Amino acid sequence: MRKFSQVLLFVILPTFVFAQNTVSGTVSDASTGDALPGANVVLEGTSMGAAASSDGTYSISNVPAGSYTVTASVIGYANTSKTVNVSGDVTVNLALSVSALELSALEVLASRAGERTPVAYTNISKAEMEARLGSQDIPMILNTTPSVYATQQGGGAGDARINVRGFNQRNVAVMINGVPQNDMENGWVYWSNWDGVGDATSSIQMQRGLSAVNLATPSIGGTMNIITDPTAMKKGGKFKQELGAGSFLKSSFNYNTGLIGDKMAFSATVVRKTGEGIIDKTWTDAWSYYFGASYAVNDKNRFELYAIGAPQRHGQNLYKQNMGVYDPDFAKKQKDYDPAAMTGEFHAPEKIDGYSGDARLFNQNWAPVNSSYKGKQYWYMYGAKTVERHDPNYLNERENYFHKPLVNLNHFFTINDKMRLSSIAYWSGGSGGGTGTYGSIVTRDSNGKSDTATGKHKFYYGPSPWTRDWNEQIAINSSSLTTYHWQGSTKSKKAGESIGILRNSINRQGTLGLISKL
Repeated sequence: MRKFSQVLLFVILPTFVFAQNTVSGTVSDASTGDALPGANVVLEGTSMGAAASSDGTYSISNVPAGSYTVTASVIGYANTSKTVNVSGDVTVNLALSVSALELSALEVLASRAGERTPVAYTNISKAEMEARLGSQDIPMILNTTPSVYATQQGGGAGDARINVRGFNQRNVAVMINGVPQNDMENGWVYWSNWDGVGDATSSIQMQRGLSAVNLATPSIGGTMNIITDPTAMKKGGKFKQELGAGSFLKSSFNYNTGLIGDKMAFSATVVRKTGEGIIDKTWTDAWSYYFGASYAVNDKNRFELYAIGAPQRHGQNLYKQNMGVYDPDFAKKQKDYDPAAMTGEFHAPEKIDGYSGDARLFNQNWAPVNSSYKGKQYWYMYGAKTVERHDPNYLNERENYFHKPLVNLNHFFTINDKMRLSSIAYWSGGSGGGTGTYGSIVTRDSNGKSDTATGKHKFYYGPSPWTRDWNEQIAINSSSLTTYHWQGSTKSKKAGESIGILRNSINRQGTLGLISKL
């Protein structure tokens, strides 16, 4: 029995010994020698493999003896394979060459954080955007990123905002293809100017905190880099339509040439979006366009041209509400909520006069108006034209419109293996603005009693929430009478004089810039 055990031990032991072979090595860039962290290394025809670590090394354990093809792959590089005979531990170093499609200046354009840069960052891929973003504003894709909060605010198209590490958009640098997009007056970012850009975006990197970007941008909170990539797209076209609640319809058309003669590539996208909105009267009427081109003069010089814009109009919902408007019972249960904030009736308008009757969808920035009223929404001084209201049955107090085209020409020059010069010349112009009120505006409480009612009633004496009374406003403005009742007093005015108006503020801008980095 002992002899049998010894023989069995000798038979089994070589099997274990032979199964302990290891295939290891490094994965690097063939031209620079830099490590390629995250590269996938597999033994073809098996389920064995490993990912390269931050220094480019990999190790595959428990490889049985035999002949194998070891293949390494990573995005942007051509796959590389080597055939080896494994009879013990084997070292296989793999050097990958940049693939023909690697014309993208993704790292240079946006000054992205690298693997060893001491910056907290998150990358969002094109595939992730297509799966999660849908037709939302671009910041919403970052809502699951640590230290980032994004909200669509009132629900108007393009009215989103983003906070990074507690800082609002004025302290977050936003760039598109290397060009800063924060407003030059107040630092804000108006996402409605870039409605539809998500359809052309190839990737986004969100750097949190002071970043690696070497531009004079307000990046205390962080930096958001939006990159479009015309050269990484395969040849072909795509037409897509999206439908949703609120009469939402979005049609997108995209065409890419693919790489032509290993020299150039073109990509173009056109998007049309319309809808009446989920929140009351937050309608949208928008176009967006994108064009990108890349041309490699030689191995050391490359030019890229981009043009992008999104002309749009949309209704807004900017007024905040007392929580009791949305849910009185919930509001009363809150420890610090003052019950006096809800006296008498307290509810959004019922399902009359075009209001939805749903408190959560309530929007104070509009009110019904007699369809016989022929007044326009606003007068646009550039082009001297008047613009019709979106709907003859109501009037938006707050409407936003803008077209901010961006054109930039990029040049990349490789001086030597360790030095590269990138230059970006850009122009950003356009005009637009928004509507609001000015003067004495007739307002009524939720019981329908307004400032012009008899007695000393003021709209905020009554139950909330209040709404505008456009019909009464129009009647007073157009009246030939020289007096009118206002909050318990008799006021005087000239015949036909308006006591309150819908004002229109317009911003026209043009910016030329040049950014160079060595």
